[in-house]
Amino acid sequence: MADLRTPPARAASSRVAGVDAARGIALIGMFVAHVAPVVGFGFWDDLIAVADERPRLLFALTAGIGLGLLTGGVAPQRAPYARTTLRRQIAIRAILLIAMGVVVVELLRPLVLVILDVYGVAFLLMLPLLFLPWRFALLLGPALLAVTPAIVELAARDVDLAEVARGPWGILVDWLVLGAYPVAIWVPVMLIGLGLARAGVGRPRTLAWAAISAGAVAVLALPLAHVLPGPADVAGMPETTAWSIPLAASLSTLGNTAVGVLVVAASTALLGLTSARVRRIAGAILSPVTAMGAMPLTVYTLHLVVIANAKYVREDGVVADDSWALLIGLVAGLAAFAWLWRRFVGIGPLERFFRWVSGRSRMPADEPGQRLP
Repeated sequence: MADLRTPPARAASSRVAGVDAARGIALIGMFVAHVAPVVGFGFWDDLIAVADERPRLLFALTAGIGLGLLTGGVAPQRAPYARTTLRRQIAIRAILLIAMGVVVVELLRPLVLVILDVYGVAFLLMLPLLFLPWRFALLLGPALLAVTPAIVELAARDVDLAEVARGPWGILVDWLVLGAYPVAIWVPVMLIGLGLARAGVGRPRTLAWAAISAGAVAVLALPLAHVLPGPADVAGMPETTAWSIPLAASLSTLGNTAVGVLVVAASTALLGLTSARVRRIAGAILSPVTAMGAMPLTVYTLHLVVIANAKYVREDGVVADDSWALLIGLVAGLAAFAWLWRRFVGIGPLERFFRWVSGRSRMPADEPGQRLP
């Protein structure tokens, strides 16, 4: 596990195996959401439905942690020139992600919603927030997350905003509030991740209070969100109870983000704070998942290429891409690819390209032959 007490120059290049593992879990959850077929049995459909929102929130959370580690972790860069350099590098990556997202959609036409461009927009909005103190980030992030999902839910029913979305500024409206992955929600989640990185995501005390706080939020928010009416119930709902839908959206997002924090805390504690024997065994078992999480851009893009070329026409004439064989092949194939590449080559190919274009030198942990934790 990376030592987060290192000086700024080294802290910026550190990786935390548990965070990579959590990001790998988020990727697998996205695969399930994208290509798992409907089975027609309530329990199994409900289980698959878990992958609809939690993986993307976990992905945003680990993205925020990654930004925090990239900019120094618990010892953030203080020199104005160093901060400007980091912001420029992240801005270049963000612009590349936006361009890549647009190109992927136009060329591949996958049957799933692509997150790359939204991811880039969120990075741009995070630039002025990168060096917030951890206490402020961990107060501002949850405070915003308590209201932005409700705002997004209200915006989705706003007629005037829908009209703007059909105009030349439509893509901006989609990025910010109306799309499937609105940055109005992603940025607060990233702020929580940034705060965890600043507080020391590998420290026992940080993980303990993060797990306790997240557990309390999940236990309170998710049951309340479940009993309140959701967006599907808006038709015919009395005006006096319509307020409950935005409230349910905020509670659900808070609870699902808290679940993501618990996943990060559990994986980081397992791979970093347990006995040497447990770390070795758990690290070996989770190494393919950790490898996927260490090269998320490469793995996510490859999965888009695969599913875009796996489309077929069903008997009813509908074009689809869902199948259990595809899901199993995606998980097993990309996990094997990521493990082998990480083990014998090092940093993922797209990650290496983005580093080169942004002007950031290779990290020592990314050298070929690096043993996975």
